[in-house]
Amino acid sequence: MSNTIPKIGFVSLGCPKASSDAERILTQLRAEGYSISNSYADADLVVVNTCGFIDSAVEESLDAIGEALAENGRVIVTGCLGAKGDVVRNVHPSVLAVTGPHALEEVMTAVHAHSPKPHDPYTDLVPPQGVRLTPQHYAYLKISEGCNHRCSFCIIPSLRGDLVSRPVGEVMQEAENLVKSGVRELLVISQDTSAYGVDIKYRTGFWNGRPLKTRMTELARALSELDVWVRLHYVYPYPHVDEVIPLMADGLILPYLDVPFQHASPRILKAMKRPASGENNLARIRAWREICPDITLRSTFIVGFPGETDEEFEQLLEFMTDAKIDRAGAFAYSAVDGAAANALANQVPEQLKQERLGRFMALQAQISAERLQQKIGLTMQVLVDSVEEDNVVARSAADAPDIDGVVYLENGAGLIPGDLVDVTILDADEHDLWAGPA
Repeated sequence: MSNTIPKIGFVSLGCPKASSDAERILTQLRAEGYSISNSYADADLVVVNTCGFIDSAVEESLDAIGEALAENGRVIVTGCLGAKGDVVRNVHPSVLAVTGPHALEEVMTAVHAHSPKPHDPYTDLVPPQGVRLTPQHYAYLKISEGCNHRCSFCIIPSLRGDLVSRPVGEVMQEAENLVKSGVRELLVISQDTSAYGVDIKYRTGFWNGRPLKTRMTELARALSELDVWVRLHYVYPYPHVDEVIPLMADGLILPYLDVPFQHASPRILKAMKRPASGENNLARIRAWREICPDITLRSTFIVGFPGETDEEFEQLLEFMTDAKIDRAGAFAYSAVDGAAANALANQVPEQLKQERLGRFMALQAQISAERLQQKIGLTMQVLVDSVEEDNVVARSAADAPDIDGVVYLENGAGLIPGDLVDVTILDADEHDLWAGPA
């Protein structure tokens, strides 16, 4: 019987939901005594966690699988691309196994088949917060899987299934473990955060012996008791979202809301089959800012959706000008395999899509620059992300990691990642801030 501990290589692509899946798989591997290898050469096999949402992500995932096969030869594929029929097997027939997303048991079964688990699991080596891909001071907290909506441009429900909310007690226990391990910021994620609990009729669960409703507002309030930054992502603009804005105004959770509006034209939103497409989003935004003037709004938009007219695109630009969205990403509509919108009439020519995308991003850069200029001279709290010699990079409450801007600190001697410090904003461009000691 060999005493050699089997080593598993791991490559993870895609969004924070995919990273959360990866962390669960890595935690289970360590719990069973496997070692995690940082190189293809040392690994007994390699797990590749894929993304399959848009064409460029599919290509990146297929390239990553190809590289792992070339360098190691023994590859298990999981994630969203695995849910798209035979795409992986058609391109890479030699992979050992293919599973879809959030498939912990299937992945472990495949690992066991091709690299049997050690006889003496080192369960004491696994920390309570699990194995994470994020830095020690922030973590993603996934509260549900899947989505009940059928937006015409999206295939996520066919990849990840309908909404399944995690038990609220389990979510809170994970959050507590993360905070005890040194996490200073929890980023709440799911496909549709504002729908949390709707699949189980907002059932009451328990945390530390007390009842707690499985619902976004109650969850946000409970998370605020852990005394760390709490940031809400992927929040659809349902009316009940208004309930969390006072929590932001009271300083219980970060005054930050990631709301994927996608467009401003009611006709386009209806063609997209967006939930809450009939809402007056401009009026909602004004009401939110009345309650919480410091709120930062992040959103995503699609330009060049099938049938989008010049007038409807201008309507979107007008919305952006009036709404003054702080952070916005935009995509030119991409025909994703399996999306219902591909069959819609009047597809917008690619050149026109790109022209509209350029105009949208130029306007957004101008809006962002104006919003950030207003912060010069203010004192605010920031979370330190990295320290390299004299270069200290931090984030404010307005900045989610990897997708928003950063705050560059002068005179950051003695700071370490995870520190929360007060600074005064000295300068700004269209993305980032520069600051000195308060």
